[in-house]
Amino acid sequence: MEEGLLSNNVPREGLVSTPELSEEEEWESDAPELCGTLNKWTNYIHGWQQRFMALKDGTLVYYKSASETDFGCRGAISVGKAVVQSHQLDELRFDVSVGDCVWYLRANTVEDRERWVAGLEVGRRGELVGGKLRRQGSAMSLSSTTYSSHSANSTKVRHQALSEKLAECETFKDILCRQIETLQSYFDACSSIATSLSTEPGPVVGEGGPSTAPAPHRPISADLLLQHGLHAVDFKGEAITFKATTAGILATLQYCIELMGQREEQLKKRLEREQIARRQAEEKCRQLEAVRGEKEVKVGRAGPDYEEGPHSQLGEDEFYDAVESALDKLEEELEMKEQLKVLVGQKDSGGSKGHRLDPEIEHNTTEQLKYAKIPVGPGSGGAEGVWELFADDGEMKMYKREEEVDGMVVDPLKALHTVTNVTARELCHYFFSPDVRTEWEHTIDSMSVLEEISPSSLIFQQVHKRVWPTAQRDAVFWSHMRQVEVTPAEAEQGIVDTWIVCNKSCEHPAAPLGQGGCLRVDLTVCFLCQTVVRKGGSRNRRDDISCRITYCSVVNPGGWAPATVLRAVYKREYPRFLKRFTQYVIDKTKSREILW
Repeated sequence: MEEGLLSNNVPREGLVSTPELSEEEEWESDAPELCGTLNKWTNYIHGWQQRFMALKDGTLVYYKSASETDFGCRGAISVGKAVVQSHQLDELRFDVSVGDCVWYLRANTVEDRERWVAGLEVGRRGELVGGKLRRQGSAMSLSSTTYSSHSANSTKVRHQALSEKLAECETFKDILCRQIETLQSYFDACSSIATSLSTEPGPVVGEGGPSTAPAPHRPISADLLLQHGLHAVDFKGEAITFKATTAGILATLQYCIELMGQREEQLKKRLEREQIARRQAEEKCRQLEAVRGEKEVKVGRAGPDYEEGPHSQLGEDEFYDAVESALDKLEEELEMKEQLKVLVGQKDSGGSKGHRLDPEIEHNTTEQLKYAKIPVGPGSGGAEGVWELFADDGEMKMYKREEEVDGMVVDPLKALHTVTNVTARELCHYFFSPDVRTEWEHTIDSMSVLEEISPSSLIFQQVHKRVWPTAQRDAVFWSHMRQVEVTPAEAEQGIVDTWIVCNKSCEHPAAPLGQGGCLRVDLTVCFLCQTVVRKGGSRNRRDDISCRITYCSVVNPGGWAPATVLRAVYKREYPRFLKRFTQYVIDKTKSREILW
């Protein structure tokens, strides 16, 4: 009976079946079929950002960097239902879309783009990779938020199988206890036979016939041998049954361990998904808190096709309207100024050798001084007709020459202006000093002093506020301020003091090109101021002094923007800038002593 029971419950070796695993558990931890770094379009604030992409089991996922792959992906998309399309104009760009979800991606080379497009097409068709068919669906896709019915059924099967196996273990325990009792009774019988032997001699069956055995053994009779033989047959059967029972217990325990191991893997993956969801929820909460209380700027265009560039689909009118609207907004945010960040570098230890930029500073300052003193009006020695007057507002006149370099507007600008009650030293001091730069220059997002060459020569880095749809820009330049000797001809005109500030773009190791995704502006600026004392007036009275300003600039904004838009912006913003700055200096100095 017990053997029959064992034959129905003990699994045969090699025939232990495993329930079908759920979809989540079939996600293997093998290496991705395709991975690498691509540029992904994020938004209008941050533009293109490098992200680590990986194609695995028919799912395209991305991480902020390759070092964060152990912390969960930041987004995933199933390529089985995706549409992969190469951009018609940009040879480095391709788009991956599923319904309304679109990923704008950009490779570093044409070959890299073709490799990704081909790999995504292979993944979309579900071709064999490494001998296994890629899954067309995945629990990691964006649309998968619940368990599939197959996964739920598999979980139920596993639960029933584990309960059945535990019941089998209970049955095996009962059988094993009865077998132990049977074997124990056999050993007790053997012990009783041994103790029943007396020390009397008796007949012993041998070769020479019956003989006398010495004490303490008793002769073994035929009945005793028959009784012992019957017990021997029972012992063999019980031994076989005992072995089968223990084998069944071990097989069942092994099966239970496998089920619990599978359940542990499933729980780990569920925990990982919960951690990813929690991090995403926390990130969304931080973003909502960051924009709380801020005025929303609704942008009617989406995607990088409407960003600044040679293939931009924005018309010139829309481009100009967007820039003008953003500049108006900057005017309303004058109270929004960030704290000045000054990173004062070490002076060059060369001593008498001077700084590496000293020759360049001396040469450019001298050249800009000569350039600023060249007249632009009639009687200017043939210069009439070269400069075009584009702004005339009382004492302020602005001239330009239309020039382009590689299709980019770099119109030289010269502005002439006269203000009262301030000196040339005061104007140049506020134009040069980094301590007050953000008080009058409201287009700056951040500004820092990279190096102090001398008290009158500094190297600046300025990051300008982004004006949609243009890209954000920065500038690295040296700025030098000095007093200029007054010529006799200038003295006859009442000029008593001359100061100049010259700015020129340069390179610096602390601010590499392309830092933060900014386009680098190339600029040359000359700010020449000459103090004039009214005839018969006093140098100690502000009402008797005025200052002639000559402002010259050549700015290459870098990147790409429509020429007509740039010229329209220059025409509008340069007069505003000069008026705003001079009024700022007048307000700052009216209650202070005159600075010569």
